[in-house]
Amino acid sequence: MPRLSEVITALETLWPAERAESWDAVGTVVGDPEQEVTRVLFAVDPVQEIVDEAVKLGVDLLVTHHPLYLRGTTTVAASHFKGRVVHTLIKNDIALHVAHTNADSADPGVSDALAGALDLRVVGPLVPDPTDPEGRRGLGRVCELDQPLTVRALAARAAERLPATAQGIRVAGDPEAVVRRVAVSGGSGDSLFDQVRAAGADAFLTADLRHHPVSEAVAHSPLALLDAAHWATEWPWCELAASQLDEISDRHGWNLRVHVSKTVTDPWTAHAASTTTDSTGAPN
Repeated sequence: MPRLSEVITALETLWPAERAESWDAVGTVVGDPEQEVTRVLFAVDPVQEIVDEAVKLGVDLLVTHHPLYLRGTTTVAASHFKGRVVHTLIKNDIALHVAHTNADSADPGVSDALAGALDLRVVGPLVPDPTDPEGRRGLGRVCELDQPLTVRALAARAAERLPATAQGIRVAGDPEAVVRRVAVSGGSGDSLFDQVRAAGADAFLTADLRHHPVSEAVAHSPLALLDAAHWATEWPWCELAASQLDEISDRHGWNLRVHVSKTVTDPWTAHAASTTTDSTGAPN
């Protein structure tokens, strides 16, 4: 059985901590380097529901995309929900490791997994990592469709292929516009509109799009915007990461049992569709 330190070393080869953004908080949060690891669980969020699932599965290591303490803390008291997560992990000998922006920019990374879920062919990073001489790492991905689709059809594909959430897929722009080139970025992406336009994309699929940036973007160009739930755009990475660790486990003869959580931790729980089809104006 490998020790935690050995598994973490392997994960660090996939997502080196030094490639995380300066503001990020990645790496091992909880865990004894000498403890043995037999089961691993991948998830997007280090929340109590996921930790309880880890306990139920009997895993030794939980790997999440989102950090537990992104902005630091002065307490891990169990009276606070994050402190309760820490207490549950330690009491059950479960380590926690985070790969966030270092997994976003990896090759393959979060946006590769998103593109794969949508059956898009990746042609390169949206924002290349200048330290990568091969030009494969970086934020987001620029992709091609094998056959052109309308924006409406691309949104329907995203709704079908990505995990179901209360939000679904929101669209800004002409639903009947033809799409050949698509940019994707897992997580929040409305800071990348300039790069998306420069890449010649017809559509951009990401998450957490805000009113004013979107209003300005659709006035600026015919670029279509598809807004999926943040959690849904990043969950495909869990499956990719699990398969990468499976391959490492096989190569080293570790015989790890690797799981992917299907627990929906998107914070939005319901959606009430508008009932009127009258587009003449807002209610008085």
